[in-house]
Amino acid sequence: QVQLVESGGGLVQAGGSLRLSCAASGHTFSIYAMGWCRQAPGKERECIAAISWRGGRTVYADSVKDRFTISRDNAKNTVYLQMNSLKPEDTAVYYCAADESRLTLRTSRYAYWGQGTQVTVSS
Repeated sequence: QVQLVESGGGLVQAGGSLRLSCAASGHTFSIYAMGWCRQAPGKERECIAAISWRGGRTVYADSVKDRFTISRDNAKNTVYLQMNSLKPEDTAVYYCAADESRLTLRTSRYAYWGQGTQVTVSS
C-alpha cells in the first residue's frame, strides 16, 4: 500500500546537524500522519517526532524537543527531520513511519515503516 524510503543518515560530530528525508509512494492518500522513530543498540524502538499530513501539526518526544524539527512537503510526498545539536545519545537507526488514523508517538500504531538509516554521533 505505502512504501517509505529514508535517506540522509551518516556520521556526525556531537553538536553537529543532519537532515533526514523520507519519500512516500504508493497509496499515500491513506496517510494521516508521518513519524520518525529510532532504535539504539540494546534499546526498544521509540518514536520521537510526528506530523499530520494535512494540518502540519507536530508532536515530539521530550528527548528531542528544541533540537529536532519535523516537516513535510506535500507536493513531494516527503517528510524531513532536521536534527541539530546532536548528541552521542542520538546514535541509532532512524526509521520513517506512516499512520493512517492519528498523530502518535506509539510505535504500535504505525502501519508502514521504512528500512531505516543509520545515524552515528561521535563524541
